[in-house]
Amino acid sequence: MALSNRVKIKSIRNLKKLAGKKVLVRCDFNVAIEKKKVIDDFKIAQSLPTIRLLTSQGAKVILMTHLGRPLGKKTASLKLKVVGDRLSKLLGNNVKYVEDCTGKKAQEAVAKMKNKQIVLLENLRFYKGEESDDQNFAKELASLADIYVNNALAVSHRKHASVSAIKKFLPSYAGLLLAKEVQNLHKVTKPTKPLVVIMGGAKIRTKMPMIKKLQKKSKAVLIGGMITYDFLAAKKLSTGKYEVDRVDKKLAKKILSPSFSSAGMKVVLPVDFIVSAGKRNTKLSPANSLPANSLQLDIGPETIRLYSKYIKQAKTIIWNGPMGMFEKEQFKQGTLSIARLVASRGNGQAFVIAGGGETITALKQSKMIDHVDWVSTGGGAMLSYLAGDKMPGLKGIIK
Repeated sequence: MALSNRVKIKSIRNLKKLAGKKVLVRCDFNVAIEKKKVIDDFKIAQSLPTIRLLTSQGAKVILMTHLGRPLGKKTASLKLKVVGDRLSKLLGNNVKYVEDCTGKKAQEAVAKMKNKQIVLLENLRFYKGEESDDQNFAKELASLADIYVNNALAVSHRKHASVSAIKKFLPSYAGLLLAKEVQNLHKVTKPTKPLVVIMGGAKIRTKMPMIKKLQKKSKAVLIGGMITYDFLAAKKLSTGKYEVDRVDKKLAKKILSPSFSSAGMKVVLPVDFIVSAGKRNTKLSPANSLPANSLQLDIGPETIRLYSKYIKQAKTIIWNGPMGMFEKEQFKQGTLSIARLVASRGNGQAFVIAGGGETITALKQSKMIDHVDWVSTGGGAMLSYLAGDKMPGLKGIIK
């Protein structure tokens, strides 16, 4: 068990004599697909070192993952053949795709495997037993292999069969990616100060526990994206055309309360927005007077200047979620500006962690992703880990 910054990791690096062993690896290949092509292979690429280490030692490597939300039903558009093809290309090695997880096809494919060969099983979420953490489903998966490896932080906060129950039936270890994820995330739980947190995107409910956990350690949390509406509502300001959920408004109000800020974290809200009332009606608006017929779709230039002051002073930075609808040309400047500012602090001036699918996409667009110290493949899982939540997928592997 490797020791790193007080985290004990039961790593596959400790395994010896893997030749001929069947190793079942839980990956996160939940990637964006359009027109039967993978359009963002970041998560797949991050898994390659683990796969290559196992094959180099002569193991028979069986990969499993989920894709999308098929709700326990086989869905043609969510089959993994496209993922298998992309993985084969990245590895320079043929990956055999099997249209099954636990049945006869899977069993026969595994029985025929030779050392160093790779098999990709069908989408785990085609089977209801996956998301219900079904013991029998986990046992059937485990029957295919000698060793289990979790390499998917992104689902390790879920109590699903392929990350939770399966560990009862096989010796279990962390893959190289999972180990790196935990090591880097753990660093920011004891940050070099000042720590600045940047929170964008949606779902304040998923972000609240992490903000609360880090409030005594953080200098500021910079707010952007959809959750900004919740704070506007909490301050009894206009939310334009957007209707804020009552629970979300209550959470934002709690974060803005004097009792919360007295712990040390300053909540910094946008001072201006790029707003839209239609396809061709885009303008700059003060944040405290969002027009009734409009939506705020990006932070404005004054907000970028304000946020840059905090980012440039930070010694540790955590970023999760875009500042607006950056996928649209006219609303991308705020998010890309934050991406460049954050990345410019990495690799020495500050320790920078970014996570979440949209955050990764924004960093790629900024062409600065290589300057970030760690880019996590886990969005919600990253938030859960930093909030100190239970992580069923890590139990018995990470201490």
